[in-house]
Amino acid sequence: MAKKDPALVRLGANLRRAREAHGWSQEELAYECGVHRTYVGAVERGEYNVTILTLRKFTDSLGIALQDAIRGIP
Repeated sequence: MAKKDPALVRLGANLRRAREAHGWSQEELAYECGVHRTYVGAVERGEYNVTILTLRKFTDSLGIALQDAIRGIP
């Protein structure tokens, strides 16, 4: 298995933290964003390199700024 990129891992952790702060499950976030539940999990684990448009769906649904999603990425 390939090593996960630290930037994607950090992005996923930031999104997970925001989702949990809302008290949402991955399924609820997926519904709000119009993506599949398994996609949300893969993004949170740092397995997918999301497009800027998909990242915008996440941040808009979570009510956070793009800067918050990428905070701490080296």
